[in-house]
Amino acid sequence: MTIARLVKKNLSLLFSLFLGLIQAQENTSVNLNMGIADELSYASPAAVGLDSVYIYTKVDSIMALGIREEAFPGAQLLVAKQGKVIFHKAYGYHTYDNIQPVTLNDIYDMASVTKITAALPALMKLHGAGKLSLDKPFSDYWGPWKKVADKTDLTVREILAHQAGLEPYIVFLNEVTKKNGTLKRRWVHHKENSKYRNQAFENLYVNERFKKKIYREISKSKVSNEKKYTYSGLTFLLVPQIIENLTGIEYSQYLRGHFYDPLGNKTMGFKPKNKSFSNAIVPTEIDTFFRNTLTKDWVHDENAALMGGISGNAGLFATAEDLARLMQLYMNYGTYGGKRYLEEETVKEFIKVQYPDNDNRRGLGFDKPLLGNDTLPLKEAYPAPQASAESFGHSGFTGTFVWADPKDQLVFIFLSNRVYPSRAHRNLYDLNIRTTLHSVFYKAQKATPN
Repeated sequence: MTIARLVKKNLSLLFSLFLGLIQAQENTSVNLNMGIADELSYASPAAVGLDSVYIYTKVDSIMALGIREEAFPGAQLLVAKQGKVIFHKAYGYHTYDNIQPVTLNDIYDMASVTKITAALPALMKLHGAGKLSLDKPFSDYWGPWKKVADKTDLTVREILAHQAGLEPYIVFLNEVTKKNGTLKRRWVHHKENSKYRNQAFENLYVNERFKKKIYREISKSKVSNEKKYTYSGLTFLLVPQIIENLTGIEYSQYLRGHFYDPLGNKTMGFKPKNKSFSNAIVPTEIDTFFRNTLTKDWVHDENAALMGGISGNAGLFATAEDLARLMQLYMNYGTYGGKRYLEEETVKEFIKVQYPDNDNRRGLGFDKPLLGNDTLPLKEAYPAPQASAESFGHSGFTGTFVWADPKDQLVFIFLSNRVYPSRAHRNLYDLNIRTTLHSVFYKAQKATPN
């Protein structure tokens, strides 16, 4: 064989191998993309057409204002657009002593965000499976209400849309404290025993019978004859038992098995003190009337605490990334990472305004923009006036806020502990911090050339 023919043969072989490698790489890329097309990844704001300089300048300024005016000692913001996390930054400290800085993997007390990140995914799952009907009486799933005249016919839809006329809140802490502020030993002990196993805080254990008292008090609560929008979290206290009744699985385990573990949400869950997380847990309030110390590692909401820390109204803890995955799942109408978690029609029904003719903006459990929000100035809007009517989310008393906009493919996660050192701190609301931050990511769209 001549040298020329040998070179020609080897070049041909090398060329064939090169083409094979390219084709293999292309096939691998296709397969990978098919598996993770709806999964979050990280990118710059510019990658999705947003102005990075505008975003960082505005957000840094707003966060600095919030810390300076003691709206919160620290906070973090995560924003994803088109399936890309394009902003995730921490600001400030856990407390005003400026000792422990906020980090991106800190765990926060979700407060009422629990309603849409714990109670709702379970209820939506059961609705999609045909085990929960929205237009049947709630009493079909909560038997004691069959005997309560003003609650027997209230539907699941009315209750989840806050259209049922239920009382907004009952302070169950009043039932376990004496007039002098000390705890009633009938209900709370400082040591665990066979009857006092529901732990509310360090060295505070609640009598297991207190749950039944909560259920009874909710059953006895008033129902308004006028059916109009009144936010009420009472029935979310009943959700854990309803989930267990319908599935035979304990509520937190049901969530863990069907949602949190498959999503990779390792820190999302209840009672984080009992887990061995390396993540820091951000404290909430210096409590002066129940725990009499800084509330840290345990749920802030007293009603959820008296339920043993596991509830549908509050009690969930999570990181920003945990929340982002779940909110992206909702925005994808039930899928994430190539896996379907919820039926598409179920998600679309739950995020839809249910009673607009009754001046009620709410979806089923989900909060929605104020009716006519797009016509309001920034200081009056909730959330950002640019958010679409299809958007949805929820806020939490501790200073948390999550929102998703399917139209603009935007997920917005704001986490703070605005209740430190006291819930009397309301500058988070007065300065309109969350709405103003939310608006930045709509205004940051770069102008496209003609």
